[in-house]
Amino acid sequence: MSEPDPIASPEAAGADDAGKMSFFDHLTELRTRIIWSLVPAGFGLGIALYFTTNVMRWLSRHLKTELVFTTPTEAFWTYMKVAMIMGVFIAMPVILWNVWAFVAPGLHKHERRYAAPFVLVGTLLFLSGGAFALFVIIPFAINFLVSFGQEQGLKPMITISSYIDFIIKFTLAFGVVFELPVVITLLSMLGIVTPQFLSKNRKYAVLINFIVAAILTPTPDIVNQTLMAGPLCILYELGIVSARIFGRKKKPEAAEAAKDKAA
Repeated sequence: MSEPDPIASPEAAGADDAGKMSFFDHLTELRTRIIWSLVPAGFGLGIALYFTTNVMRWLSRHLKTELVFTTPTEAFWTYMKVAMIMGVFIAMPVILWNVWAFVAPGLHKHERRYAAPFVLVGTLLFLSGGAFALFVIIPFAINFLVSFGQEQGLKPMITISSYIDFIIKFTLAFGVVFELPVVITLLSMLGIVTPQFLSKNRKYAVLINFIVAAILTPTPDIVNQTLMAGPLCILYELGIVSARIFGRKKKPEAAEAAKDKAA
């Protein structure tokens, strides 16, 4: 007798037995996973509150001007926003585990054992993306933008909320973008894309990467765009390699039929 799958929830297990999930079953499962992702994020928020002040001081080190606030609640809500984002980073392993649990019913049984690598690699990539933004992209962007305004004879008076929002937006964006190899691998495991398809359309992927970089980077110069598009191209190639290793393999008869059709 086969052992029950520890990844799937009871709803997903029931869907497995029936061989198919209804639309409402998917919605129920999605709601469950969202709830079980918010709970650890709440615990992460509680932990982050103890060192949010130091983090905000560290984030403001790039500015050579003092930050201001223009409403009585602005400083407080900005403080809470930083703590919530740090809570998400702290809870990222559990959040990714719930993502895996949501897509696991669509995988073959032997593919579901990759839960731990998915969570580990996904967490490392998300943290790497956030760190890359904080240590490479954001310092260059802030120095460029503030210096540009000062060269126009303007005096910077930056509010704490606008400054933190600027940092959060790009930190999260890079964290999500760095998940590209994991997303490609999942799509390949689900049979949605193949390594051959990804390799064949590499030139379009490079173009899309530069378009995404142009949209997400805060400055119009080619240096900052390349700093984002370059890692994206590398991550795309890593995704292709991962898809070749972990992706769903074609059945021999299906491969032969595709070959005969192509001939």
